[in-house]
Amino acid sequence: MDEVTPCRGLTERFARAVELARQWHGDQRRKGTPIPYLSHLLAVASLAIEDAASDPELCERLEDIAIAAVLHDLIEDTKAEPKDVEAEFGPEVRRIVVACSDRDSDEETAWETRKQRYISRLEEADAAVLCVSLADKRHNARCIVKDFQAAKDAGDEEFWDRFNAGPADQSRYYTALAEVLCRRRPGAAADELESTVRQLELLTGP
Repeated sequence: MDEVTPCRGLTERFARAVELARQWHGDQRRKGTPIPYLSHLLAVASLAIEDAASDPELCERLEDIAIAAVLHDLIEDTKAEPKDVEAEFGPEVRRIVVACSDRDSDEETAWETRKQRYISRLEEADAAVLCVSLADKRHNARCIVKDFQAAKDAGDEEFWDRFNAGPADQSRYYTALAEVLCRRRPGAAADELESTVRQLELLTGP
């Protein structure tokens, strides 16, 4: 059996990122739920860590990827700026976080325009950015499918009111994401996203 080369472990830098994410995101909750937003950030970090640790190309960059995963929504959803990320964690973490953001916190751009721009950026993104993006979209898609199924079972017709776009647009967006991510970063993580997106298509279809 081939010997497995261990990745570098996580240090106090990662713990610091989690604490700063807790502070910066404050009392934010997942859309339409009582769940603290930090839950999503930790889930994305966990998925990104597992993916990166299994990839020899990313193994040496594991901690920067893990930190960027925890902070991936910082620019979109808080008053923090890219320079704040770089001051705390360096230019590589800043680069990944910026690449995984689909808008600045004060930017008012149409939802569809932002999403198209984000997908276009994935076409040029490197493996570290793709790893974090894939982890984020896997967790988001998983939660949407689970919560939407529960809402349908409960007869809740207001589920999509919590989002900036309706079910058809969301389904098209995640289908496009899955296509790009499966092509640019093929593997078990992308396969899971593709499977979850198929479930979403079935749930939102006619």
